[in-house]
Amino acid sequence: MSTEENYTRNKGKSGLLVRHEADARKEKSTCGWRYRLVSEGDEDVKAWAHTVDIDGSKEHYHKIGTELYYVVEGEGTLFLDGEAHPIKKGSFAHIPPGVVHSSKGRMKVLVVGVPDIDDEDLYFPEEA
Repeated sequence: MSTEENYTRNKGKSGLLVRHEADARKEKSTCGWRYRLVSEGDEDVKAWAHTVDIDGSKEHYHKIGTELYYVVEGEGTLFLDGEAHPIKKGSFAHIPPGVVHSSKGRMKVLVVGVPDIDDEDLYFPEEA
C-alpha cells in the first residue's frame, strides 16, 4: 500500500481524513523532524497539524500563522519573546503571530497551526 493509500478520506465529506504518524511525510524543519499529519497538499483543510521531534529550535516567528503546541513527551524550555517557560508532558502553549519562539530540550510536540501552513510565513529575527 502506498503512502497515499495509507490514510482514509470519507467520500462526500470535504476535508475529512485520518492519517497515522508512521505514514506521514517526515522532513527536517526549523524545530526538528516533523511528521506532516495534516498539511499543505491536503484538500480542503483550514489548519495543519504536525508532530515534531524537537531537540532545540532556532528563534523564529510567523506574521500570519498562530501555532498551538501540546507536549506529548519529554521536557524542556519554550522561549516566547525571550521569556523562558518550563514545559513538560501535558504542557500547552498558544503562540500568536509575531511572537518570537524557540525551545531547548528534547520533546515530542503536537503543533497545530491556523491558517493552513505556508512555508513562506517563516521569519528569523536576525533577518528582520
